[in-house]
Amino acid sequence: MGYTAVNKPTVDIITVVLNRKTEFEKTINSIFRQRYVNLNLIVIDGGSVDGTIDLLKLNSDKIKFWMSEPDSGIYDAMNKGLKHSEADYVWFINSGDEIYSEDLLSKVFEIPVEYDAYYGDMVYIDEQGNNLGRRTLKSPPDELSWKSFINGMVVSHQSLIIKRTKAVDYNLSYKHVADLDWCIRSLKNCSSILNTKLTLSKFLVGGYSKKNIVKSNIERFKILLKHFNPLQVIRTQLILAVKFVIYFFSTRKKYY
Repeated sequence: MGYTAVNKPTVDIITVVLNRKTEFEKTINSIFRQRYVNLNLIVIDGGSVDGTIDLLKLNSDKIKFWMSEPDSGIYDAMNKGLKHSEADYVWFINSGDEIYSEDLLSKVFEIPVEYDAYYGDMVYIDEQGNNLGRRTLKSPPDELSWKSFINGMVVSHQSLIIKRTKAVDYNLSYKHVADLDWCIRSLKNCSSILNTKLTLSKFLVGGYSKKNIVKSNIERFKILLKHFNPLQVIRTQLILAVKFVIYFFSTRKKYY
């Protein structure tokens, strides 16, 4: 079944935030600028006290649903967002991140064919919104399946739009990179995945997992061992480590 010009799919963007009013405002403004009609925003706030709630109240007429209450972390908040979604597709754009362009969703769904998931590229931005470039070591593959993630986050979490009925809850036993496990388990449910060949999102550098790099890497390794053959995981990670070292010393770039 495909979508016609008058029957475009509905999309719920889920944004989680806690005490990041300045970054959050940039995020929701990038969402409000979208020209796509069948788009709604769900915001899960973790109990902000920095003025974020005032911003939510100010824009309540543009937000489908929002709530503010303590949670056990970012992935718990994301699960709450999923529970309140009723759209055909869900897309996680967290506080500080932005949609790449105003016509992005219109371009994604201009093809009258229905896919279980859509993916694309992303660019890094700093706190001033400056473009720091695309990922180079981990550019999105031409074709994507859950097996692609043996190489890590080959597709940014913010650049994956997936059918709500295919999306699973986040495993709250993971505290740092549950998005990797989520991508793998959700894509296992997908039989059709489209490479849009578009840049979908802007990712603000310095996220939670970046600040906990050692714990994140340990958790990432555990997730890979859960889903893939251990020998295959070790071999792949060694190859990636060598490529990373070669790339780092040949370019001296900061972001990957």
